[in-house]
Amino acid sequence: MISFARLAALFLAAAAPAGAQGLRDFCPDRPGLGTPPCTIDAGHAAVELGLADWTLERDGGARTDTLQLGEILVRLGLSDRIEAQLGWTAYGRVKERNAAGRSRMDGIGDVTLALRANLAHPDGKGFSAALMPYATLPTGNGAIGAGDWSAGLLVPVSYELPHGLQLGLTGQVEAAADEDRHGRHLAYGGVAGLSAELSETLSATAELSAVRDEDPSGRSTELLAGLSAGWMAKDDLQLDVGANIGLNEAAPDVQLYAGVSKRF
Repeated sequence: MISFARLAALFLAAAAPAGAQGLRDFCPDRPGLGTPPCTIDAGHAAVELGLADWTLERDGGARTDTLQLGEILVRLGLSDRIEAQLGWTAYGRVKERNAAGRSRMDGIGDVTLALRANLAHPDGKGFSAALMPYATLPTGNGAIGAGDWSAGLLVPVSYELPHGLQLGLTGQVEAAADEDRHGRHLAYGGVAGLSAELSETLSATAELSAVRDEDPSGRSTELLAGLSAGWMAKDDLQLDVGANIGLNEAAPDVQLYAGVSKRF
């Protein structure tokens, strides 16, 4: 069976070398809860790596810590307005502690495949919108894998405002994997965010997210608030950090993460 590393290498190799002149501004997916509508230039690729992602969930006397390392997203520009994406998490660890004792699981994540088709302004300037169908393959184990396939659609939209501000909206509908790892159910929601350019190289984004999950084991609505920042160290290189806070019982208490994005 072909390894993920080899698959990612083949995916990147499909991007033929091209000159840097005339490229649009680099527009990474990271960081944040939402999704940008912009796409990678044709013949170019980007690799976005989540260096570390830690999530804490507390429920009464129980505590769950989830750590993910090496969350990779490979983006390949297929045309002026369409890009392909391949995502995977190299390692995940879940530690649970409750009155019955402690437990720990380790493993790899699922593979996600996606296409993003931009409908207006692929550079993300002015008013920009896109459609992004995706599917997740159950390649992971019980630690961070969903256990069954899922598929959905993202509809990201952004609009530039005066004074270096940008409004972002992302709608989502998904046939999500059931918690018991057999079958699928409806999940839907959205993210609204406001980004600000603090300098020529530094930007920050504040977001609110609401997701309704119709899992047969228990329906819930998850509310999150997020704050993230990205620093463009070079035209093709961004470093980022972010934090999400749960606003209700259904959401994780806190999530902290950091990553890096590079365009080729």
